[in-house]
Amino acid sequence: MKKTLLSIGLMVCLALGANAQAPETTTPNPINPNAPKFKFESEVVDYGTIEHNSDGNREFKFTNTGKEPLIISDAKGSCGCTTPNWPKEPIRPGETGVIKVKYATDRIGAFEKTITLTSNADTPSKVIKIKGVVNPDPAGTTTATPAVPAPLPVPAVEIKK
Repeated sequence: MKKTLLSIGLMVCLALGANAQAPETTTPNPINPNAPKFKFESEVVDYGTIEHNSDGNREFKFTNTGKEPLIISDAKGSCGCTTPNWPKEPIRPGETGVIKVKYATDRIGAFEKTITLTSNADTPSKVIKIKGVVNPDPAGTTTATPAVPAPLPVPAVEIKK
């Protein structure tokens, strides 16, 4: 009798354990066919070759081609030299918007930076780019940020005997 109860208990435990190991099925998030959509005139703005400390402001123009209002919740530049400014109000279907970007042109040389947009669009994270070359200051008085910081001076240490 004890063996029978023990056998039944063991089978119940094995059945429950096997069921607990079954993979959980999850349904993927359904795609919203009415979701807002970005359509940029261009996803890359090329500054070309520009002069040191010249105007670093440019614009990305886009249209919401979706069927719901487009809301941009954030825009981040890939570094502190790239500052985006985006529309805070919803962009209705069919309407256009502008994302303004300012690049710090006191940095000489070639550059390629990204701006990451976060929104309620069908693609919630969208990356747009700026690129170009900033010429050195012709006067030779460049105030550019160096690529590698200068070493810090080491204070002299007096050794006592």
